[in-house]
Amino acid sequence: MSISGGIDLQQTTLAAEAVYNGIGLHSGREVHLVMKPAPADTGLVFVRTDIEGRPQIHAAAANVTSTMRATTVEENGCKVFTIEHLMSAFHAMGIDNCYIEIDAEEPPVADGSSLAFFQVMKAAGVVELPAERKEIVIDKVYRIDDEQHNRFVMVVPYDGFRVSFTSVNPHKLIGIQYENFEITPELYETEIAPARTIAYEKEIEALRSMGLGLGGTLESVIVYNDEGWINPLHFEDELVRHKILDVIGDLRLAGPIRGHVIAVASGHALNTSLAKKLQASLG
Repeated sequence: MSISGGIDLQQTTLAAEAVYNGIGLHSGREVHLVMKPAPADTGLVFVRTDIEGRPQIHAAAANVTSTMRATTVEENGCKVFTIEHLMSAFHAMGIDNCYIEIDAEEPPVADGSSLAFFQVMKAAGVVELPAERKEIVIDKVYRIDDEQHNRFVMVVPYDGFRVSFTSVNPHKLIGIQYENFEITPELYETEIAPARTIAYEKEIEALRSMGLGLGGTLESVIVYNDEGWINPLHFEDELVRHKILDVIGDLRLAGPIRGHVIAVASGHALNTSLAKKLQASLG
C-alpha cells in the first residue's frame, strides 16, 4: 500500500469557520462545535476548549480506545466520543485539515445523521492548500473478520472510493439490507448523509441505565419495536445506509482512502480495527 500525492491532489481545509451547536447523543449535554481552517499536514484535530490548556486529540486510528455503541478517540488522557458521523462528513467532503473545537466530550447528535455537519462544511467552503494530498491507495486485500458472528469488513484495490455493505438484522421488520455506492460529495449528501441512527425500543432503557443514549429523542434516533417504526423513515433501507455512513467515518481515522470497502454486518469495532491495520501498514 502507498500514499499518493501530486499536483492534481492537493490537501484541503475549510475556507471559513463552520459552527454547529446541539445536544450529545449519549451524554445528553449541550455542546458547541466550531470547525476552523487548519494548515497543511495538521490533519483532523479535536480541541477540547472546556479543559484548561485546550488539549488536542488527533482523529487517528491509533487513538481509538473504545467502540461501545460509538467510536472514541483519546490522547494524553483526554477523549471525544461518537465522532463517526462528523468523520464521515469530513471524508465525503474531502477535507484533510481542520481544528475541531468542542466544549464537551461528544459532538452534537443533530438529527442522528451526518447531514447537518456536511451542510455546514459545504456552506463554509473548501480550499486547496500548497501541499500534496496524502491519499491511502489500496494495493491488496485488507480484511478484518469476526468469525464468531459471521461479520467482516475489507478493502480491496479500486480506482475511486466505493462502499458495498450488507446489513443483517434478525428482526423481521428489517432483515437483510444491501447497498452499494460510489462515494462522491453529491451522492453522499442525498443518499447517505440523511440516514439516521437506529435503535430497538427494548434496548433504550438498558442503554440509559449504562449512561448511554441520554440525548436521544425521536428527533435524533429512528426507533422500531415489534409492531413497526415509531417515526417515519427517510429511506426504506435507512439502516444499511447509516451503516455505510459509519464505516466511511470510522475508516477516515486511517486517512483518505482510494479503494473499495466491502462489509457484512460490520460495526465500529471491526471498522476501526481495519483503520488501525491500514494505518499500521503505512509504517
